[in-house]
Amino acid sequence: MGGIRKEVVYSGTPVSRGIVFGPVHVVARGFSAPEVYPIANVARERERFEEALRRTRQQLDGLREHMESLSGNEEGRIFEAHMLVLEDPIVLEGVPTAIEKRRQNAEYCFYAVMQNQLESMRRIPDPFLRDRTTDIEDVCQRVLRNFDSEPDESASEAPEHQHILVAYDLTPSDTAAMDRHQVLGFATEQGSVTSHTAILARSLGIPAVVGLRNAVFNLHALDPCILDGYEGKLISNPTPDTVARYRALEELHQQRRAKLDKLRDLDAVTTDGRAITLSANIEFEHELDLVERSGAKGVGLFRTEFFLLESEECPDEEKQAALYSRVASRVAPSEVIFRTLDCGGDKVPGEPLSEPEPNPFLGWRGIRFSLDRKDLFKEQLRAILRAGASGRVGLMFPLISGIGEVREAKSLLADCVEELTARGEEFNPEIAVGAMIEVPSAAMVAADIAAEVDFLSIGTNDLVQYTVAVDRVNPRVAKLYRASHPGVIRLIKTVIDGASQHDIWTGVCGEMAGDLVFLPLLVGLGVDELSVGAPLVPTVKQAVRLLDFEKCSALAHSCLQASETGQIVQLCSEVARATYPELLQQEGGGATAPSFAVHPS
Repeated sequence: MGGIRKEVVYSGTPVSRGIVFGPVHVVARGFSAPEVYPIANVARERERFEEALRRTRQQLDGLREHMESLSGNEEGRIFEAHMLVLEDPIVLEGVPTAIEKRRQNAEYCFYAVMQNQLESMRRIPDPFLRDRTTDIEDVCQRVLRNFDSEPDESASEAPEHQHILVAYDLTPSDTAAMDRHQVLGFATEQGSVTSHTAILARSLGIPAVVGLRNAVFNLHALDPCILDGYEGKLISNPTPDTVARYRALEELHQQRRAKLDKLRDLDAVTTDGRAITLSANIEFEHELDLVERSGAKGVGLFRTEFFLLESEECPDEEKQAALYSRVASRVAPSEVIFRTLDCGGDKVPGEPLSEPEPNPFLGWRGIRFSLDRKDLFKEQLRAILRAGASGRVGLMFPLISGIGEVREAKSLLADCVEELTARGEEFNPEIAVGAMIEVPSAAMVAADIAAEVDFLSIGTNDLVQYTVAVDRVNPRVAKLYRASHPGVIRLIKTVIDGASQHDIWTGVCGEMAGDLVFLPLLVGLGVDELSVGAPLVPTVKQAVRLLDFEKCSALAHSCLQASETGQIVQLCSEVARATYPELLQQEGGGATAPSFAVHPS
């Protein structure tokens, strides 16, 4: 391996600001490397390998039979193809041979053999054969889990020292489960600014970069690295000059953050007196420390699905009520708004789906799932009502597409009030009820929905996605994902006007709320509340305090007349640059660094 490795700079897209220094820990595509250790009993390791294969075959056969019973033979053949992976001579002959030659544990030999095969397949020009690697990765992960008699799905083999995590991709669950004491930051080859993983990274204050190329394959474990979450770079084996430059840059950012921290107890009010409620988006109870330090006015979005989906069985009413009550008590006297379960078509509480939905974004998710699983839904509603006895609490229903869903959900909420009254429970029957506007159909009838609720909250991530018909994590069309599309801006104005007709407030809790380029436009459109990741609160607050509401209103009027995305971006950028150039420079273009208004991919 001799010699000192040269500095290499990998460029990607910054999604969560910050600069960190540390050794790298690389997670291979599809699955992590298991522990490796020398063995004395070759026969025993071969037996362990055979037993892992037997368990995997049994599981795949069960999945095949289940799929055939649901959908017929075509879908069942997917798992027949997976079964063939286990019959490949590379597996049946290559792994026992590796155990014999390496004298290492069976799972590591299996991992090494399969990684070598996968890397070879990824270089094949034929896209059909390359795509087969996904199937092999899936089977490999299953085999590795089956080496344990009682597999621990949460065991990540992550190092116990502080490190920068580099992976092909990370799920939102991976990000949520990160040990913040050990993971300094992360970089992935996949992902986008508006992916759920990126959103979580910003909420948790973890510096992150996505869209790197070839980093996983080329990096070596424990290589010293610098992760730059402002410019979107991962620098391996940095020279002393590079380290010194980044140390000075991080010191400058820390000084700027210290100035922002002085705004903690001030209100978000424009120079001409327009007050904006600035609250925080969170997923976990431990994030309340970040909320308190940020100076946010309560929690505008508590995503309950991370708590409800973290285990195989959905927490019952008592466990939910205990958590929600603790959060309400900590946030008091400010308000916490709980979003009811917003699960997708790929995972639902206590009901694993063996048949994936063809398009989960247009399928069984959000309020649709809750209204179909009324018992689970009412457990959550009762728990939230009970939390209202501990502090100011609101709730909002996700993915509303029309007024009928709101009325049905409110009817179930009324049933829960009667049930808690009959039980003699302590609760608050008058908690605020809101609807999330994430679907164009809901935006178009916002005035009707507003007559039924206490507030409207615009989820801009999904609203943009559904309005422009773009999957925000699909790299082929990500450039078309633009929050600055004229249709999106006009829908937002329609929602705000609809809420005003019934004297209720409108908030924005999507990524657009934390984008400094878009901030003047949202203020000018008449938004009453902004809810952003807690680390972004000081920056957004300072920006609001520098804005003039009359100028923002004029900007909004101009943008509503614009017919092209580029015009809106230019108009917003001009106001932002004229109002807080130092904040834009500090954040790399926007609080999301950079603004996805300008760089949507």
